[in-house]
Amino acid sequence: MIYIVDFGSQVTQLIARRVREAGVYCEIVSNRNLISKIKVNLPSGIIFSGGPASVHKSRTPKIDQKIFELKIPILGICYGMQLIVHQLGGKVEISNQREFGKTLITQKSKSKLFHGVKLKNNQHYVWMSHGDKAIKLPENFSTIATSKNSKFVGIENKKLNIYGLQFHPEVVHTQQGEIIIRNFIIKICHANPNWSMQNYLKTQISKIKDQVGKNHVICGLSGGVDSMVTAAIISKAINKQLTCIYVDTGLMRLNETKEVQGLFKRHFKSKLITVDAKNKFFTALKGISDPEKKRKIIGNLFIKIFNTESKKISKAKFLAQGTIYPDVIESQSFHGGPTSVIKSHHNVGGLPKDMKLELVEPLRELFKDEVRKLGEQLKLPKDFIQRHPFPGPGLGIRVLSDVTKEKVKILQEADKIYIEEIKAANLYNEIWQAFAVLLPVRTVGVMGDQRSYEFVCGLRAVTSVDGMTADFYAFSGEFLSKVSTRIINEVKGINRVVYDTTSKPPGTIEWE
Repeated sequence: MIYIVDFGSQVTQLIARRVREAGVYCEIVSNRNLISKIKVNLPSGIIFSGGPASVHKSRTPKIDQKIFELKIPILGICYGMQLIVHQLGGKVEISNQREFGKTLITQKSKSKLFHGVKLKNNQHYVWMSHGDKAIKLPENFSTIATSKNSKFVGIENKKLNIYGLQFHPEVVHTQQGEIIIRNFIIKICHANPNWSMQNYLKTQISKIKDQVGKNHVICGLSGGVDSMVTAAIISKAINKQLTCIYVDTGLMRLNETKEVQGLFKRHFKSKLITVDAKNKFFTALKGISDPEKKRKIIGNLFIKIFNTESKKISKAKFLAQGTIYPDVIESQSFHGGPTSVIKSHHNVGGLPKDMKLELVEPLRELFKDEVRKLGEQLKLPKDFIQRHPFPGPGLGIRVLSDVTKEKVKILQEADKIYIEEIKAANLYNEIWQAFAVLLPVRTVGVMGDQRSYEFVCGLRAVTSVDGMTADFYAFSGEFLSKVSTRIINEVKGINRVVYDTTSKPPGTIEWE
């Protein structure tokens, strides 16, 4: 396995994706707990991520000096390279000529890191994002690549097996960046590329059997891919020891309950209990507009219902959750110092302290696309596996104000039309996530020569690899006009439609 030390880069998760795409398991860790992690599990190699700090300033994140003495291969990227230079006796300073974006680099010597990278005149394009640069290398380090503004774009110490890159090989803008990362983990670290969903499935089934024993597991179905794949893998492991509970919160997509029940009946041998809790959720959310409060209320009530149901189930000891790796990453800080909470995740925050059930989280180590691949291994229907992500709190966080039955009904109908048109245009699988939100404002309009004063519907669609970063999907004006016309004509309560063109970062995918 590979440890990736996160120093606060916005694209640290992309490093992890590239490593896993090469067939090697990896984990993102903190510089503060790296030594303790290594004591438990010795990695094949370590990658230092980029970050916003400057190594020559005080109170910036550092690495324990002992790491360099362990003879574990290391690759430093951007800030990670500068940190290697700084801590091993070289020098880094603020550059007069900062480099951001597409940059042409020149390979100066052969290196395992660049094996198989196709060059033109010993050059190729990479993606830079830095204001500092190395001006003096530590002892026994040599240059393997340069750019117009920097002598040390790529460096190596073959004896110590330490490498550094000033550019970002993990982003798609770097040509052949995946080859460079693969070279590090396979040719330099000699990691065994045995990470696959087929192997993961076998391992998790064994782990679930060992963890659960003869006890019973309750799994909550939200209607989303994560919870259904969670249920499928646990069902395959323990069969009738699993009882799934689908809580009809009233905050699901249109006709969601019938769809979940039908899918479960066709593909599972475990038991399904459907709980009609719509009134309980609407009562609990009455008058609540703050998104964090809504998430906590929905999460706590969800778990409270599980506790109630668990008392009815013999030997119930475990609660299964569809927590995935981005949930874990976004809910904790890896790179030191205080980090502001953007939003709590329904699977990792808001659980009551008196919860009676122990957790089973078979997807906790997976990115979203890996969950889909696991679903394929479990032979779940392809059209279901490819469904766009859906948040645990459901439409409760897509109604951007206090939640009522009337608002949810309006949003369900608008969202259904939006997704119908996306599928009709054969765009659904090009988009990572698409959904409608109901804005907390009303606008004046004209309908049938009469004044209207109704809600605004916001449309969101993004492209992404793993949900950690995202760009808005560039629909044609003709498509947006068609969707807008349908929603306004067919959904009573909406008289204006807008489209969200914000990327992540700076925005998040969900509005709340």
